[in-house]
Amino acid sequence: MYIPPFNRVEDRQAINGFIHAHGFATLITDNGGQPWASHLPVLLEENANGWGTLRSHMARANEQWRELESEQEVLCIFHGPHAYISPSWYVMQHTVPTWNYAAVHVYGIPRLADEIVLKQIVIETTNKYESSMPKPWTIPLSEREMDAMLKAIVGFTIEITRVEAKFKFGQNRSKEDQESMLSALQQSTDSGSRDLAEFIRSHTD
Repeated sequence: MYIPPFNRVEDRQAINGFIHAHGFATLITDNGGQPWASHLPVLLEENANGWGTLRSHMARANEQWRELESEQEVLCIFHGPHAYISPSWYVMQHTVPTWNYAAVHVYGIPRLADEIVLKQIVIETTNKYESSMPKPWTIPLSEREMDAMLKAIVGFTIEITRVEAKFKFGQNRSKEDQESMLSALQQSTDSGSRDLAEFIRSHTD
């Protein structure tokens, strides 16, 4: 990923927090020279000695999982808020439009998970997203029913080898331009623009 120095993020805590908060990711593999992508909920298991491990699952009918058997490096993209930026929002308007966004690219070596690990992935993914619900749902399946369901999906882990993080907020522009842009994003009728403004505020204050 192309990352100018002023957009590069290297703080591990900030990157891990981003991955936890934006866990619906795009997994990209190489299918005999052709890219293959799936969109999946992905968990991050942090590691004190390295970047840690990603964990996820996909439908067994999705044959991308067979690409994971090769244990060749794969790419997982975590997408954050993004929005179009109009030059009219700047104090100095002699420029061109752009798009501001946050994204993290995680590379690593995949391995298929056994049924025990797969079950943990399913339970922990459910718990993560149910925890914010007013009345969290719990899995009502019996062990037999759960085992039958697990046969329809494939679990996997990705041992992280390297990470690229880019937060493009207009850091190369003047303070006045950045504040003017933020004000326009906050007042936008587009929810994605407002989300980006909130994200920028939380990472620059």
